[in-house]
Amino acid sequence: MHKLIVDANKKGLRLNLKELFQYKDLFLILAYRDLRVRYAQTALGLIWVVIQPLATLLIFILVFGKAIKVDTGSVPYALFAISGMAAWSYFAFVLAQAGDSIISAQEMVKKIYFPRLVIPLSKAVVGLVDFCIGLFLVIVLMMVYGFTPSINIVYFPLFLIMTIISALAVGIWMSALTIRYRDFKHVVPFLVQFGLYATPVGYPSSLVINNLPDWASILYYLNPMVGVIEGFRWTLLGQQAPSVYSLISFSIIIILFISSLFYFKKVERIMADVV
Repeated sequence: MHKLIVDANKKGLRLNLKELFQYKDLFLILAYRDLRVRYAQTALGLIWVVIQPLATLLIFILVFGKAIKVDTGSVPYALFAISGMAAWSYFAFVLAQAGDSIISAQEMVKKIYFPRLVIPLSKAVVGLVDFCIGLFLVIVLMMVYGFTPSINIVYFPLFLIMTIISALAVGIWMSALTIRYRDFKHVVPFLVQFGLYATPVGYPSSLVINNLPDWASILYYLNPMVGVIEGFRWTLLGQQAPSVYSLISFSIIIILFISSLFYFKKVERIMADVV
């Protein structure tokens, strides 16, 4: 019989991957539960997963494609926009859901012991549904426009991993911060709304680099999703390779992810008391 000893005074911020793996069943149950209740008791059910990106794409086409006439080179604007939306939608979903995930599960956190990191991690799995729908729409538009993926597609898994890590990094940070500072619960929706326009989803990042001074471009690339979406379009559509500024975004992702795990581990010891 497995014996578990929980010591609240135990020091150390080391991530226990073995313990996380032991709770894989709980991880899968939480992800499945979230997936089931997401569109439960709605008239259209899972159809909302398709309607939402299509509605956003329509607005982008009208604003950036028709009104502003953003130059996307040889790539049709609808295909350009949906390729960025696929990555951004996943990031935004995980950020929004993971942000208050610990607060939402406070009754479970108070009553039983398990690695609390399982909760925000499970949100990353649920978000993959939106991501797959976004990729499906990319493939459909490629077929409609007769667009062939570039050879750079072999690097797609790399940027997929970067998308997941960046979403988890910010999501874990927010979930830990929200426990102590409930104001962050209201910051997350603002970040999602502001980030949509501060990220090259509806326009190319070259528009920012070519029209702003270097210092402003550096600030722009502090957004981790800027470099990721550049990479997405490079692998899927064969557009210009990520700029040298993208190294800033990739560095931010690594720093945010490592620091989020350390901070979450630090707060985890007192979660049941303050949640």
